[in-house]
Amino acid sequence: MKTYDEKHIRNIVLLGAAKSGKTTLCETMLFEAGIIPRRGSVEEGNTVSDYHDVEHERGSSVYATCLHTEWRDYKINIIDTPGLEDFIGEIISSIRVCDTALLLLNAQHGVEVGTEQIWDYVDKYKKPTILAVNQLDAEQANFTRTIEDARRVFGSAVTLMQYPVNQGPGFNCVIDLLKMTMYCFPDKGGKPEKLPIPESEKEQAERLHNELVEKAAENDDTLMEQYFEKGSLDEDEMRQGLKIGMLKHHVFPVFCLSALYNMGSGRLMGFIDNVAPAAIDMPAERAEDDSPVSCDPAASPVLFVFKTLQEPHIGRLSFFKVLAGEIRAGVELHNEKGNTTERLNQLFITDGRNRQSADILRAGDIGCTLKLKNTFTNHTLLGDRQAGKQIQSINFPTPKVRVAIEATNKVDDEKLSEVLAELHMEDPTLKIEYNRELKQVILHGQGDLHLALTKWRLENIYKMHVAFLPAKIPYRETIRKHAVATYRHKKQSGGAGQFGEVFMTIEPYYEGMPPYKEHPVRDTEEIALNWGGKLIFNNCIVGGAIDTRFLPSILKGVMEKMQEGPLTGSYVRDIRVSVYDGKMHPVDSNDISFKIAGMMAFRDAFHQAAPQLLEPVFDLEITAPDTMAGDIMSELQSRRSIITGMDSPNGYQIIKARTPQAELDKLYAALRNVTQGKAKVKAAFAEYAPVPPELQKKLSEAYKGAELVA
Repeated sequence: MKTYDEKHIRNIVLLGAAKSGKTTLCETMLFEAGIIPRRGSVEEGNTVSDYHDVEHERGSSVYATCLHTEWRDYKINIIDTPGLEDFIGEIISSIRVCDTALLLLNAQHGVEVGTEQIWDYVDKYKKPTILAVNQLDAEQANFTRTIEDARRVFGSAVTLMQYPVNQGPGFNCVIDLLKMTMYCFPDKGGKPEKLPIPESEKEQAERLHNELVEKAAENDDTLMEQYFEKGSLDEDEMRQGLKIGMLKHHVFPVFCLSALYNMGSGRLMGFIDNVAPAAIDMPAERAEDDSPVSCDPAASPVLFVFKTLQEPHIGRLSFFKVLAGEIRAGVELHNEKGNTTERLNQLFITDGRNRQSADILRAGDIGCTLKLKNTFTNHTLLGDRQAGKQIQSINFPTPKVRVAIEATNKVDDEKLSEVLAELHMEDPTLKIEYNRELKQVILHGQGDLHLALTKWRLENIYKMHVAFLPAKIPYRETIRKHAVATYRHKKQSGGAGQFGEVFMTIEPYYEGMPPYKEHPVRDTEEIALNWGGKLIFNNCIVGGAIDTRFLPSILKGVMEKMQEGPLTGSYVRDIRVSVYDGKMHPVDSNDISFKIAGMMAFRDAFHQAAPQLLEPVFDLEITAPDTMAGDIMSELQSRRSIITGMDSPNGYQIIKARTPQAELDKLYAALRNVTQGKAKVKAAFAEYAPVPPELQKKLSEAYKGAELVA
């Protein structure tokens, strides 16, 4: 295919809420440019973009899909993204590598919840943004309300380039405020007829045109001077001013579309060609040491891998952006993170499942290659190994839900571990935790749909049957009062036997507590436990009642019991143990005898010391519209949450609360339901707090029942 230089490549990420028409617009753009001979539809499952089986089953995008079109001597790379928060990783990585965000708004619904969530990341990366109001042919289309919504969410940068003349069924005309022309489309869409602006629209069109001229002029001092001198700007000057404004995030041009009926896509692509920034216009990428990596076609090659995907019958696909230099098929590049040299035997430009070979890709372009061995998402490939520059990684959000996963066939356990590790490398928003404490493999994801997609991939791509189980809670055990216990371990089975007797006290430990005075302390060992908290172990033995060499065995027995607490089998923390007496036998006493005696004495004392179960508690910050505060508070209170603060900025409520981890997964789902997905939730571990007595009793009885069964 034709090779384009860095000035004639545009990288567009197509964003918007579910059902806003992104995939349909992709079809229209590819068809209008002659890339495909006919347009597919989401309903028929034959679009270029949504080509995976799971997308056909769901009827919506799950993966970010790379496409391209060629329009008037420009190459436009397009990444079509999902519209649901569960697949936010696909969205964020696409935003990161593209140079312009094309944000679709559904004219029937205005700015939807999904759009607001996506906008946070567009704004974070300060990507130049184009707004396209789609579905203006729908019965409930309301352009004015949609623009009002947009200005409420995105601010005064929302700038009309066009407005519809006859929205709703029969829509076919828009007035273009840059060219001051009315475009009228044929019934089935396609190339419009250019007509003069009707008399009935002239006053409004002139007013909006003047606003557009002012918006273009205010972004550049030279243009502002020309505007004051001439009272206007010509079309090229306006394009220049709009481009500067887009780069500064001061202008978000608005276009009108009916993607379904192929109306407006050609004008939109023309604007992308002429006004939207190229990679070379954008601020330089930053390396991990914060040094700039400029889009220089003459530099040594630098590639950034933003997406990896395992495709059946093909293998691993690696999608990358050429940040600097140029590459040809067969090039060898160094991957420092993977500690390997990778050979890119083939280069491709992709349109969904279809791939076209490319001989050369230059700075600013997006491409794909096959079967890299040790290169994954967020890795950098370098032509100059000595340069050592690693591009700053994409920061993905922390997971929100979790589930335990196991192979249905235990023979597949090892294979499951390998596959899950690969899935995490492909999708960093999916976290895998091999939790020894809970004896479970925990899968952390962005939502129930995200976890369901992972299960679908395991079963359909990797041919592994898995089960999802509730993830256990990492409780902790401690005590609330002082207790004393004695245990004698005696075993005689012919020959040398086993004998050890231990007297100990235990008590709750806290920082700054007074020294132990009940018995003289000969030695103290302070142990910071791997699972949090401390164990203080006092040696108070006098007169040689127990030989000093047996003290480590007693401590070992205590530590073993602390790793499987008497109440629920959870880790024990924050206890001071004092061994003050005991007995030994000159022949039968040995390490194993005192280890068992220490363990059992600790167990008996623990049950007498008012045992307390602790649960992990998280600090939550929930942001949602004011009108939803009451429903959110009700959900929090029904899930053992404590409200710790509230704030009301700009029509929103920020509710802060502390919630037990045992309630979190259900709470996320409940908040999504009562707020229609409008709530943004941040969670961070806060502390371990006492479990209510009735719940502690229930959990303890369940543990004892499980022990009896075992």
